[in-house]
Parts: sequence; structure tokens; C-alpha cells
Amino acid sequence: MFEVGDLAVYPAHGVGCIEAIDAREISGQRQDFYIMKILENNMIIMIPVNNVESVGLRDIIDEAEVERVYEIMKKRDIPADNQTWNRRYRDYMEKIKTGSVYEVAEVLRDLYLLKVDKELSFGERKMLDTAQSLLLKELSIAKKTDESAIMSDIKAIFNLE
Repeated sequence: MFEVGDLAVYPAHGVGCIEAIDAREISGQRQDFYIMKILENNMIIMIPVNNVESVGLRDIIDEAEVERVYEIMKKRDIPADNQTWNRRYRDYMEKIKTGSVYEVAEVLRDLYLLKVDKELSFGERKMLDTAQSLLLKELSIAKKTDESAIMSDIKAIFNLE
């Protein structure tokens, strides 16, 4: 159960704040909803309280888990990806939709590594930005630091400085 004021992660949209818990009548049945405001873009999402698990709403990782995310990004012994860009894009989108910070970290890592070998398609560049912004927000909250510090960590991991 989340309470008003709690921060949580909504898959593919990122970190949001539970602004209210509201009851609405839908098809003659009364249902409770979390009213969540996504921090990145102020989008408002209504999530049925009894569907929280099925939509993937989850708590922000704790500070100890940040290191595991960094370890995923540091991993380099991954098999070469010989798929077409659109097949790769679909696979990456599926990972982002899971809402798992670890899957998003894999997408970011894979795209940064792919970027070294060849130019990314427009869709892949957009996905890299999405994965990066999802991670920046959650990791900065987990580590209680600002996003620029997390971006510095990411740049160091991928030797971008």
C-alpha cells in the first residue's frame, strides 16, 4: 500500500508522487485509485489500488541496490547483438515496460556499447535518452543526490569524460 506523498516507480514513465487516493464509481462498482503525478513531465496517472501489482507500480530501490545497477552497466562480457535495429528496439522496449530498474540499466548499457560500434537509429537514440532519464531520476532519489552526480557516475562507467 502506498500513501499520499510516497514516491513510486510506474513502468516506462518513471518516478512519480502519489498525490491522492481517490474513490470513483466505474461500471456501478466503487474503486479506489492512486492519483500519481510523474515527476519528469507532470503527467497524472490513475492506478486502481487493486491493480498495483499487475501494472508494475513499485517502490524506489534503496541505496544499497544502486551499486547492483552500476554493476549491470559495467558488465562488458555480453554477446554481440546481430539483430536488426527494429527487432532490438522491440526487445529494449519490452525491458523498459517491465519497470525493472535492472532491465532499464541493461538497455542503457547495451545502447551505449552499441553506440561505440555504429551510429544508433533515431529510435535507439530516443530509447537511450528514455532509459537514461528513467535511471537518473530513480538513482538520484535512491542515493539522495542530484541527477548531475548520477550522470557523472554513468559517464565514468561508459568512459564518456
